[in-house]
Amino acid sequence: QVQLVESGGGLVQAGGSLRLSCEVSGDTFTGYTVAWFRQTPGKERELTAYISGSLGLINYADAVKGRFTISRDIAKNTVYLQMNRLEPEDTAVYYCAARYYGPTPDIREYPHWGQGTQVTVSS
Repeated sequence: QVQLVESGGGLVQAGGSLRLSCEVSGDTFTGYTVAWFRQTPGKERELTAYISGSLGLINYADAVKGRFTISRDIAKNTVYLQMNRLEPEDTAVYYCAARYYGPTPDIREYPHWGQGTQVTVSS
């Protein structure tokens, strides 16, 4: 059973930085695409970034391109989301999710989810 545990959320001022971590356990780490999604109250969960398992292909939502960086440490079975130049609009609960196959932005294709971590950006 694949398990994902997020950490690293918190409160930061606009313009600041945070790094989220997602530790994956229970199966071969490099077989999984890992994605970060975020959700604000009243809105649907939306893709922020993903990194594919075998090739490490990366994609970002337009709203975070140039500010966020997704990366992974295979030895630690961990995917990171480095968030720079944070804006109040980035305030959300951030979830990491995983799927065994190739990358996709479709949230319905991710069967494994973490519990979420709150990121709050004050203006």
